[in-house]
Amino acid sequence: MTAPTRKQMHLAAHFPGVNNTTVWTDPRSKSQIDFSSFEHLARTAERGRFDFFFLAEGLRLREHNGRIHDLDVVGRPESLTVLSALAAVTDRLGLAATVNATFNEPYELARRLATLDHLSDGRAAWNVVTSSDAFTGENFRRGGYLDRADRYTRAAEFVATARELWDSWTPDGTPRPFRHQGRHFTVEGEFTVPRSPQGHPVVIQAGDSPEGREFAASAADVIFTRHGTLEAGRTFYTDVKARLAKYGRQPDDLKIMPGVTFVLGDSDAEAQESAAEIRRQQISPQNAILALEQVWGRDLSSYDPDGPLPEIDPDPDSGLVQGRVRIGDPLAVAARWRALSEAKGLSIRQTVIETTGRQSFIGSPETVATELIEFVSTDAADGFILVPHLTPGGLDDFVDQVVPLLQERGAFRSEYTGLTLRSHLGLADPVGKD
Repeated sequence: MTAPTRKQMHLAAHFPGVNNTTVWTDPRSKSQIDFSSFEHLARTAERGRFDFFFLAEGLRLREHNGRIHDLDVVGRPESLTVLSALAAVTDRLGLAATVNATFNEPYELARRLATLDHLSDGRAAWNVVTSSDAFTGENFRRGGYLDRADRYTRAAEFVATARELWDSWTPDGTPRPFRHQGRHFTVEGEFTVPRSPQGHPVVIQAGDSPEGREFAASAADVIFTRHGTLEAGRTFYTDVKARLAKYGRQPDDLKIMPGVTFVLGDSDAEAQESAAEIRRQQISPQNAILALEQVWGRDLSSYDPDGPLPEIDPDPDSGLVQGRVRIGDPLAVAARWRALSEAKGLSIRQTVIETTGRQSFIGSPETVATELIEFVSTDAADGFILVPHLTPGGLDDFVDQVVPLLQERGAFRSEYTGLTLRSHLGLADPVGKD
């Protein structure tokens, strides 16, 4: 029996690495540095016919109250180096590196990305991120930071300049001199790498601000978002897709893929029990206080995680937390947390667990498959970037139990039909200049 025709879902795998979704205490949790961990997750994603494998980046070890943040003690390896090694042990899986546009230069990064695209036969992707904090800037000669608006203008010019360099070789293999003169960059010369198999590596953008949405609409092939509910997803989807026309782009030219987590069980009830236990493991008493301090900007180590929230207000200008993104407006967040805590009688730890929960899809494989399909079929997303809570085996059950159901229901490919990441995503190859 032929499966019904459905809007096709895109799937990617995020290597959990150093973040607060990882359950470090689980005996199945392995190294964040050993190549075997990266290889295991990448091979699992490829076995599941995923579009790409996604790596985050950290340019400085984060600090909390003057100490290296606990989640960073394992280190933060460089993405493109890891992906170059993975190109040798995978055949079809896309390889996406997060690389900062604030503290890099177009010529060098365009060269490294084009090289990865050649090594992988057309599977490279660049997740463009920016940074505005002087704390990270201290690791670089230029130092300092850029205002929020300048971050995106620099990033937009950075991407445009990289594309000029990739286009400086014609499709028939002829190199030509290039020259770019703009507000942020003036570069000229000859690019050393021939036009890559995809023409341009796929460009991914992660951001939710108005500036970020506009940047994605103008320059990105994929947007990595955090909207994990149907209502929020549909609102975001409609807004971003509507911005494409002004740049001469079609809705399918930009894929919207929220980052999501999942918990599976033999039944929905069992999955819910597992999800609750995972949240308790993710938010230990110590982590609850750290999360509270991230909002309050104060040393709250004397507070009992099983006691009530602080009565004092947050200090928005505190330097207690360095290199971590604060959770919205501290005063507004604190007010919401207090209201929730009072309404439900929650302790500090219980409040943090309830307000920072990230298990987006919880249930039996059948339930999760059905919900994923609903998101895509009702235009709340074009696909998902899955963030497992275990490294490196956290994706295994999803690939073994959920992917076959998606394939049976005609929502996801059973085999790769193309060779490049652009073909997996249904993106047209860029047209090279004559």
